[in-house]
Amino acid sequence: MHRSHIPIESWFEAAYRIANHTPGMSALQLQRHLGIGCNDTARHMLHRLRKGMVNDSRTKLSGLVEADETFIGGSAKGKKGRGVAAAEHVSLVVGAVEVLKYVDREGKRQERAGRLRLAVIPDASEDSLGPFLKQNVEAKSRIRTDGWKGYSETALEDFTHHVRIVGDPKRAHKRFPPRDTHGSLSNFIGDFVSQNPCHVAATKRTVLNQGSLKTYLPEH
Repeated sequence: MHRSHIPIESWFEAAYRIANHTPGMSALQLQRHLGIGCNDTARHMLHRLRKGMVNDSRTKLSGLVEADETFIGGSAKGKKGRGVAAAEHVSLVVGAVEVLKYVDREGKRQERAGRLRLAVIPDASEDSLGPFLKQNVEAKSRIRTDGWKGYSETALEDFTHHVRIVGDPKRAHKRFPPRDTHGSLSNFIGDFVSQNPCHVAATKRTVLNQGSLKTYLPEH
């Protein structure tokens, strides 16, 4: 906000709306609320405020951590599975989320998502997945995956690896089973992206390039 030509009142209103709007606010929505004539100004404000919301001293994830990838950018003709990431308008995002266990009112053990980390990666190889996990997860934590080859012994050398999927491992990328306690890999990462489209998801009509997408992900 220092030396900004935007009135301080607009900054405070923007901060309030971004913090209280669920599931998130786009630059276009912010522009309409503030009555700003230029979308670039609204996008600048949004990115500055999101950057300010990041806790630079936050600790790494720990305990049981689920790792998975998801695609942002819509469908890709002629592509399937993790190969979709080869399309120009599609970004591959890797996520790691703490899995917290609790007992529901019926006395059944359940799981819910805790803290989350997201990042854009070029591919789903061990060379991309390993550094992401080492940067965001405490050593000796338990990593739960769908068994994809990118989560190799080399990539997970600092962690204990648990594979948890349903059906054929070769089709793990197509399976999004519900959260339960019957051995399936839950889809916390995919659920977050689908439920928070204004934060990170790009639809077929609105595609974020990787540069723009990277400004959104560190918030989480």
